[in-house]
Amino acid sequence: MRHGDKIKNLSRTASHRAALLSNLAAQLIQHKRIVTTLAKAKALRVYAEPFITRSKVDSTNNRRVVFSYLQDKEAIKELFGVIGDKVANRPGGYTRIIKLAPRTGDAAEMAMIELVDFNEIYSKDAKDTAAKKTRRSRRSSGSAAKTAAPAAAATETAVAEAPATEATENTEAPAQEEGTTEEKA
Repeated sequence: MRHGDKIKNLSRTASHRAALLSNLAAQLIQHKRIVTTLAKAKALRVYAEPFITRSKVDSTNNRRVVFSYLQDKEAIKELFGVIGDKVANRPGGYTRIIKLAPRTGDAAEMAMIELVDFNEIYSKDAKDTAAKKTRRSRRSSGSAAKTAAPAAAATETAVAEAPATEATENTEAPAQEEGTTEEKA
């Protein structure tokens, strides 16, 4: 019985499991997205997220602590450089697990684990453009005030352009009026 056993053993010894998770974490940090089995992805999330939390504060001690687990200098540079800067304001939840189709050989449940801030599909910019395209309900008064300022600026530019177009219309208007008076006569 495994009552209260919180460690996912992954059918490996402790040293084999530590090496596996260390290698998976280093690859996740370098490539930002990896495909593995669902059980390994869930175990990796628990293993890697504390390292990402430590990368927010770039100190010698934090680098040494993370290096004692990962043993990969390039992964440490990437973690404390690019990743640490990008996740600085995120309070947690640095990884996302997406289930994939079962593996063809043995029908194992596969999953893709990725760093949340490095996915362009789900980024905030994509959400903003999608939000701009959707229709808003009439109840949201906050968005009406935000759109009123750009609309006012657009009408000001239209008013500034209007005198120029009126001048060209006035030169054409007498010719049209003459044509209409001749037709009536």
